[in-house]
Amino acid sequence: MNTFSLLDHEFIPHHEIMDEDELKTVLKHFNVEREQLPKLKVTDPIAQEIDAAPGDVVKITRNSQTAGEALYYRYVIE
Repeated sequence: MNTFSLLDHEFIPHHEIMDEDELKTVLKHFNVEREQLPKLKVTDPIAQEIDAAPGDVVKITRNSQTAGEALYYRYVIE
């Protein structure tokens, strides 16, 4: 049986849950608290697929024609 993964689709950027050390560096760099980041609901299909829990921060890596690679961060909420 083949299982379909949303992350295998060409239009879905790479999503990963950040570890605390990397997260501290990013929050310090942007001088924000995790709660100030844009939100991602725990019910989002991608959040469910990567087993994100409320309070996690997800790093999204998108391909960009101008920057090559662009990073985005989302705070997981209920």
